[in-house]
Amino acid sequence: MARARRSPTNRDMILSLLVILIPVAIIAFLLTRGQDEPNVPTVDWKPVAAQAAKEAPYEVLAPAELPAGWRATQVSWTKIGEPDPTGNESPRNRWRLGVLTDQQVYIELDQVDKQAQDFVDDITRNGQPDGTSTVAGQSWQRLVTDDDRTRSLVLATPKVTTVVSGDTSYRLLEDYAGLLRAQP
Repeated sequence: MARARRSPTNRDMILSLLVILIPVAIIAFLLTRGQDEPNVPTVDWKPVAAQAAKEAPYEVLAPAELPAGWRATQVSWTKIGEPDPTGNESPRNRWRLGVLTDQQVYIELDQVDKQAQDFVDDITRNGQPDGTSTVAGQSWQRLVTDDDRTRSLVLATPKVTTVVSGDTSYRLLEDYAGLLRAQP
């Protein structure tokens, strides 16, 4: 004689759901948990700045010291004809210093001497004019991207074009640009 099968109760359905959801929740937690801070290595930028200052046909700018809590994360000096950081032959002399602020905001300083407008368009993501800033008595052109995310300050002279850019306020970029000094 066949036994009558009892219908599932609410309790049975809840227990079945828990058996499925608990392992899924544990796996999701393990896969999505991350570090509090990204593990971005710090680089020693001063020797590269000194080399660039010796070899560049223009005055290389860099901060004398970075503010407390700030750290250099990228640095490069590339001469015309040498492979740039992407491996392509460089059409210009380029000095680059990237830093992370104490608030984890990335700011990049770039200087080039050739094909400056192409470089400015590329590094500022085709930034559009947005006024000017005066830093240490010099007038820097402000550029902002169409999405209003990246701001840049550009100082163009006959020998060198300097760009300070980041996804931050003009004020922070101006403060950083005010730290820049010619390297000995």
